[in-house]
Amino acid sequence: MTEGLALEVTAEPAEADRHAVGRGLGAYNRAAYGRLAREERWILARDAAGAVQGGARCELAWGWVYVDWLWVAEGRRRQGLGARLLAAAEALARGNGCLGVHLNTWSFQAPDFYRKQGYAEVGRVEDMPPGAARYWFAKRFQA
Repeated sequence: MTEGLALEVTAEPAEADRHAVGRGLGAYNRAAYGRLAREERWILARDAAGAVQGGARCELAWGWVYVDWLWVAEGRRRQGLGARLLAAAEALARGNGCLGVHLNTWSFQAPDFYRKQGYAEVGRVEDMPPGAARYWFAKRFQA
């Protein structure tokens, strides 16, 4: 029952309130799937001078690799570096026995690039932001 409960919308909840929600959700998730063990990995592409020209921030969790960020410097685009970074993320996933790789992007970024790399669209929200779409993609490896 929700009678007698007051809802509060706030931009700055008390630290104890944030922890209460986080602990509650964490306990629920652990009861369903065990403790979440996640590891962050970065894949960096450097030029001869050592400057970063592209990279991917990845997270290994629940048997999948999530590509949180994938970026290629403007002058290095359309030369295959994005495909190399994504292939490295897939190799990371395979090397850790993961089921596959998943990520999200926007219509103004690279949905066609991910399709060309064999990723399947698994979700989409139109007008996020208005006039654009947000996409979720996944590539599940064969058993």
